[in-house]
Amino acid sequence: MCPRPESQADIPPGRAKFFPFSPGSFTVSLSKNTNRLHCKNAAIFSPRPPQQNHPAVTCTGPLAHIAIKTSAAEATMREKLTLWALFCLALALLPSPTASVAVMSVDLGSEWMKIAIVKPGVPMEIVLNKESRRKTPVAVCLKENERLFGDSALGVSVKNPKVVYRYLQNLLGKTAENPQVAEYQKHFPEHQIQSDEKRGTVYFKNSEEMQYSPEELLGMVLNYSSGLAQDFAEQPIKDAVITVPAFFNQAERRAVLQAAQMAGLKVLQLISDNAAVALNYGVFRRKDINSTAQNVMFYDMGSGSTTATIVTYQTVKTKEAGTQPQLQIRGVGFDRTLGGFEMELRLRDYLAKIFNEQKKSKKDVRENMRAMAKLLKEAQRLKTVLSANAEHVAQIEGLMDDIDFKAKVTRAEFEALCTDLFDRVPGPVEQALAASEMSLDEIEQVILVGGATRVPRVQEVLLKAVGKEELGKNINADEAAAMGAVYQAAALSKAFKVKPFIVRDAAVFPIQVEFSRETEEEDGVKGIKHNKRILFQRMAPYPQRKVITFNRYTDDFIFHINYGDLSFLSQDDLKMFGSQNLTTVKLSGVGNSFKKHSDAESKGIKAHFNMDESGVLLLDRVESVFETAVEEKEEESTLTKLGNTISSLFGGGSSEPSNNVTEPVQDEEEVPPEAGKDQDEAVEKPEESAQEKPEAEEKTQGENSKAESQTEEKKPDKEGTDTDEPQVEKEAEKSEKSDEGKTNGVKEDEKEADKKPKPQKKSKISVDIGVELEVNDVPDPSPEDTEASKKKLQDLTDRDLEKQEREKTLNNLEAFIFETQDKLYQDEYLAVVTEEEKEEISGKLSAASTWMDDEGYTAGTKELKEKLSELKKMCKAMFFRVEERKKWPDRLAALDSMLNHSTIFLKSAKMLPEDNQIFTEVELKTLERVINETMDWKNETVAEQEKLSPTEKPILLSKDIEAKLSLLDREVNYLLNKAKFAKPKPKPKPKDKNSTSTESNKTSSTDSEKVVPPKDETERAEEANPAEQPPTEENKNEETENEQKVEEETEDTETSENRNSENHVSDEL
Repeated sequence: MCPRPESQADIPPGRAKFFPFSPGSFTVSLSKNTNRLHCKNAAIFSPRPPQQNHPAVTCTGPLAHIAIKTSAAEATMREKLTLWALFCLALALLPSPTASVAVMSVDLGSEWMKIAIVKPGVPMEIVLNKESRRKTPVAVCLKENERLFGDSALGVSVKNPKVVYRYLQNLLGKTAENPQVAEYQKHFPEHQIQSDEKRGTVYFKNSEEMQYSPEELLGMVLNYSSGLAQDFAEQPIKDAVITVPAFFNQAERRAVLQAAQMAGLKVLQLISDNAAVALNYGVFRRKDINSTAQNVMFYDMGSGSTTATIVTYQTVKTKEAGTQPQLQIRGVGFDRTLGGFEMELRLRDYLAKIFNEQKKSKKDVRENMRAMAKLLKEAQRLKTVLSANAEHVAQIEGLMDDIDFKAKVTRAEFEALCTDLFDRVPGPVEQALAASEMSLDEIEQVILVGGATRVPRVQEVLLKAVGKEELGKNINADEAAAMGAVYQAAALSKAFKVKPFIVRDAAVFPIQVEFSRETEEEDGVKGIKHNKRILFQRMAPYPQRKVITFNRYTDDFIFHINYGDLSFLSQDDLKMFGSQNLTTVKLSGVGNSFKKHSDAESKGIKAHFNMDESGVLLLDRVESVFETAVEEKEEESTLTKLGNTISSLFGGGSSEPSNNVTEPVQDEEEVPPEAGKDQDEAVEKPEESAQEKPEAEEKTQGENSKAESQTEEKKPDKEGTDTDEPQVEKEAEKSEKSDEGKTNGVKEDEKEADKKPKPQKKSKISVDIGVELEVNDVPDPSPEDTEASKKKLQDLTDRDLEKQEREKTLNNLEAFIFETQDKLYQDEYLAVVTEEEKEEISGKLSAASTWMDDEGYTAGTKELKEKLSELKKMCKAMFFRVEERKKWPDRLAALDSMLNHSTIFLKSAKMLPEDNQIFTEVELKTLERVINETMDWKNETVAEQEKLSPTEKPILLSKDIEAKLSLLDREVNYLLNKAKFAKPKPKPKPKDKNSTSTESNKTSSTDSEKVVPPKDETERAEEANPAEQPPTEENKNEETENEQKVEEETEDTETSENRNSENHVSDEL
């Protein structure tokens, strides 16, 4: 924005003209004989003024008017304005801050996905797809030369189910032997699923050229969701938070991350869908959360699975943001195969049975994949309708062999088909209660989430199982997860600031570390001892870091990372779970580190683990830690310390090299050994409880020391020196302080103290150990395979964009041919073309139409664009003449109106008395000249245009009229802005009529002797103050003194006449 003017200065002769300063950014103008500079759509510039002129800066368009008068007192202000102008220019040239700050979330379900975005001005909005629906099917159709998504892919699934891939979530991170792969093949027998010999996973084989893994297909879906979000937000989006089921193990979570990487998305976090729902619920009920724990259960039955989650809400104190609300996942129960899709399959098979019983065809409908796809689609619709109605009629036209199908199905029949499924509804609730060690009495509310919870029978069974009066339905069952995830995305993004809401998710499956070592029995026989250390217990909160210390190894060794006790899973769940062995870790360089630091005391091999925000376990690093004793320097006096500190501030400091000390991670925890195990295998530290406040541990650690003791407690048998070290240091400090306080007469005690052994300080040395990881569950694809998959997906995307561009060009060409042929028969076009020109255009259009029918639909994009460009070039002159004739009436009327208003304004300005005139003679003459020139140009150009034929090129152009309008408007606005900020001149104070004749005589005689100051000096003093600055007390006093010095011999009648004339002029303005 422009600053307000400092004062009203006399404007020097001349006017500015526009010239382009920076392409596409703004325009600036500066004439030869003036310093007025015009800015459009950019910042303010203050040119360097000539010595003899008074510069003024004028900003037009959306900017206000500013005039700056040059004087010695205002030199500093001018320099500040120049700096301000440069700053505004820098801001104008910077890219828009909203260019790429939007974030998105994808609620990735088995059947549907919901997308939400947050961008500046649009807080937490669900993205509409191309069909304007708020949810999109997770389906991708792959033809030879075409790729479809969402509802378009579902439409193809009925006609050709072989090329449509759905329910991909069930195959992520699964080996070929997993029971869920066989179950998927049973549900979709039309797909050819092959085993990947390299990784042991599966892939879809449609042909020799078309082979895609589930991760690649999911990457296509995520890429499509990113495109929908970008179209909705109208800006590029790369940052995303993706929801996954809470029961996803490590392999499944890594598979989702791989798919997102192939799609080109930057995953801020993989958030469990139950945590996302709980976050959305808590965000809108922030005021209801207090220090008292509130336990809420969310029962989520979707299309493919069911999850029950117990969440605890309460406020906690944090070091960074004070008291903030927090949600803690306390218990999770799930059923991987219980969902709405299983109900639809039962209903599909029931409809197929009815069709076969009708015996309208000799063939079995179950053997026809296309007919079964139609039945599945009808079963999905039927399930939805039966949730609200007691009965409904299922009907399909041309189900098989042109035979129509029609059957009546009741809700009782549907419930009878799914009796065993409804019996499994309470299972996740019981698992969640067992995991959280709670009872139903502690649960305040049970809230329904997911589309399948709308089935009445599900609600009845669940209500009976939880024993509540009613089930909570006060949350959007479809969109809650997407909205919670996008809130988390905004919180993780640096572009947005949201109210903190702490989310502590929980690891559903425990993870442990296993290792073996040789032991020697009493009889000298060597044996192998197996040890286990729980790394993350069941329902342990994450993100969290852990450290395990191995004390008995002096050479390279191997340890394993596996899942812990999974006895809470059923046998079927264990089979679907996959491998329970995660990773084998091979360490190298342990022996070399011991040889290198043989004189130091070993503190073990420390392995640092991190379970990140996405629930993925990472091994950050492994290090070998040693400690050496270093003699502590004598304590320096206070003056010496002060001198060293001052010298370090001026570039000095210690010249000794710093030790190789690794700073400990504040939030790492040492994993304690199991009860009854060898206590020397790991250093023990009690684990932090879930309810413990985050800053409590940090505070305690900071008070103890700044070394390795911040994260782990030392055992007294091996590390007793470290335990006593802080006490020794404190005693030394006390003795030194007491020595400083003694007088010279007590030197004998000092000599005795010097004979005592000096305390030793421990120095930690850490050496990085080489790590080789061998994945045991589902191997990750190699970097080469990942790049090949990304290139494969990018090629498909480029092909789709090329196809869309060709279709768009083809449609534009067809539309141009038909519309132009129709325009040739309209009166406004017939008036501007000759007969020869009309025949030429009509012939070319007919030829193009014939070419379209013969070759156009097989032509390439380049050829279509050339044909369209050729036709547009031929018709350009005709369209130009028509458009100009359409614009003339409005443009000329606006010019006439501007001329009338400008003329009236000029006459009013000239009528101002000389004493009250705020405009200079040059300004008024300049406006008069512009008015006359514009009027002459208009009359001459209109007269010449009337002499021309309508078929000739017009000389009266709308752009010229707009330029004249802009010039005239600029001149008038300049004077109006000057009048707006003008400060009224002081008026002489009239004589008091009630004064006596004696007083008047005295006043007249006194005034005759006073000297009246020049009027110009008064005006100059007034102009030195800013127009917007309110009058101060000193200014008021000066004005009063000046008014008293003015002669008061003027008659009262003349004073009133002058006042009336001034009022008249101001009314005209």
